[in-house]
Amino acid sequence: MNGQAKLSHPRAFYGWFVVAAAFAVTFVGFGSAYTFSAFVEPLQHDFGASRGSVSLVFSLAGFLYFGLGIISGPLADRLGSRPFAVAGMILTGVGLAAASAAQSLAQVYVAYGLGVGLGMGCAYVPAIGAVQRWFVRRRGFASGIAVSGIGVGTLAMPPLASLLIGLLGWRGAYLALGALAVVLGGGLALLIENDPRRRGLGPDGDPPQSTTPMALPEGAGVREAIRSTRFIGLYAACLICAFGVFIPFVHLVPYARDHGIAPSSAVWLLAVIGVGSTAGRFFLGGLADRMGRELSLLLMFIGMALALAMWAISTTVWPLVVFAFVYGVFYGGWVAVLPAVVMDYFGGRNVSGLIGILYTSVAFGTLIGPSAAGFAFDFSHSYTLPILLSVGANILAAMIVAATSSAAVRKTALQR
Repeated sequence: MNGQAKLSHPRAFYGWFVVAAAFAVTFVGFGSAYTFSAFVEPLQHDFGASRGSVSLVFSLAGFLYFGLGIISGPLADRLGSRPFAVAGMILTGVGLAAASAAQSLAQVYVAYGLGVGLGMGCAYVPAIGAVQRWFVRRRGFASGIAVSGIGVGTLAMPPLASLLIGLLGWRGAYLALGALAVVLGGGLALLIENDPRRRGLGPDGDPPQSTTPMALPEGAGVREAIRSTRFIGLYAACLICAFGVFIPFVHLVPYARDHGIAPSSAVWLLAVIGVGSTAGRFFLGGLADRMGRELSLLLMFIGMALALAMWAISTTVWPLVVFAFVYGVFYGGWVAVLPAVVMDYFGGRNVSGLIGILYTSVAFGTLIGPSAAGFAFDFSHSYTLPILLSVGANILAAMIVAATSSAAVRKTALQR
């Protein structure tokens, strides 16, 4: 009787624990990073800095946490993702704590930029790459849950940061967020594992012998992949898109304040992005498994372009709420689908490394976009130009994905 009871309650598939750990890493890491908009005005006030100069703090961190995946990703493929995820969470916490003690904006650049940037650069790509190996049939859904930590973090952390700033000042708020990164993020990152075969499993919990070749760590070599039409097109699309994709995370709160919206209401716009982002990662990630992940990626670019066009004409609370939610949905879907598309194209042998290389495109866009938008505001006292350029960038990215996909299909047909 006991044996039958045990058989009727099989052990939970460990891949979902890996997903939960990756969720924690993205929740704490990106949630802390995306609170930055709440800190723009206090940093401007205390250091007498321009909006462009303060925005550069986020741009430097973003450049590092996306750009360093090119190093941490391949190392995680060889050495395992867990040590990089744990070390990354510790570095993130130390960087936030160091930023709390900064006596100049330059010190914030070093503490926040290097600490959060290096920390998330170590943690993000290895954590997300590990998830891809544990799933095939539900890869889009699992990837969506893992990266939905970014959305939930964007929902929960900016209001928390605003509350902490009110209670403790911006320095105390950074110190508290740093402690959260080490304890929660670092602790749960210990659950990450790279390979289901070490537990006698295949992806999706199947027996190892029943998996398809794509499910095992086989696939294209790095050099072969990065020379392919599909990778080049994907890289170009993400590079162009990334110039505008993070502008709302830095400038939406100051934009709302410039239009007379109270600080307590303005910071909640970031939370609304988080709500939409979480919905997009869960639902659009799962939908992509059914309608095709490549087509879904193209639709994410178009959706972000339409949302940003809404932002350009929104000056009161409720239109901005609608923009924030719609933008969050498509941004969240983009983040969820992108790693799964890489796995679909090139297999699992070098998936973390290839995701890391791809994310260097996002790094360059993030380095330039938010800070350029800040300096554009300092010059013109308006965000209209950077917003409209962001609309055009997403439309161009969609066109590139469509064109390179068609070229790859034609090439495959000719080879047959």
